[in-house]
Amino acid sequence: MKICVIGTGTMGNGVAQVFAQAGFDVLLKGRSDASLAKAHKAMEKNLFRMVEKGKLEAAEKDAVLSRIRDTQVYDDCRDADLVVEAVAEDMEVKCEIFRLLDGICKPDAILATNTSSLSVTEVAAVTSRPEQVIGMHFFNPVPAMKLVEVIKGQMTSPEVHDRVFEIARQLGKVPVSVNEAPGFVVNRILIPMINEGIGILADGVASKEEIDEAMQLGANHPMGPLALADLIGLDVCLAIMEVLHDEFGDSKYRPHPLLRKMVRANLLGRKTGVGFYDYRK
Repeated sequence: MKICVIGTGTMGNGVAQVFAQAGFDVLLKGRSDASLAKAHKAMEKNLFRMVEKGKLEAAEKDAVLSRIRDTQVYDDCRDADLVVEAVAEDMEVKCEIFRLLDGICKPDAILATNTSSLSVTEVAAVTSRPEQVIGMHFFNPVPAMKLVEVIKGQMTSPEVHDRVFEIARQLGKVPVSVNEAPGFVVNRILIPMINEGIGILADGVASKEEIDEAMQLGANHPMGPLALADLIGLDVCLAIMEVLHDEFGDSKYRPHPLLRKMVRANLLGRKTGVGFYDYRK
């Protein structure tokens, strides 16, 4: 089975890595030599850590990397059996990519989006094969996180759903079947919780450290909501809150003004070095 991954960011290189670790040949589509080089550097670093921890043989690290080849041309995706798009959470960008893929990929290819909150049905509608479009939502960091949300759009066929569900298992992941709804399962619960944590901070109820410690020790969360927001990226948190608010029209999903302000200031968390915490030390 031939796999094509579109996108070389944190999610894209993570998805490419887990497919290659599972023995699949992967074509990684990037926009430039620099973006592809950065992706390979990240994958090599991840795999090296696994070797250090005894989770992977050194020889297998090289074998995994050898299964990933690069391209900057969409036409090279024509022979893929499964394409996984993992670019930014922007509906226009995703739709443009799916229009291109629909015209390039073979008729029986499955087209999957790694969207964390956007409508799979809307993405599928720009193609001539909506029954073969599905959501395959991995979680960050992809190599470590077990869950994959397998999201059925309005037109996704049961056969495509079952095939992708099985592929996720072959990757060593635990898939859950989701009928498309704003935010799906995890982010519909998680991101409003983070937004509420931001509100508690803005109201001066407690410090960021106390908020995070309270949720770690009081709710047994491995990471507090504000540290988690920094890990996810505050821009991603805002985008998901906006999807929830727009789709449901319910004020409980209103993004907190502090979240908007921090995104405007480019204080996005770990990716920019500063968010609720400072990572530049």
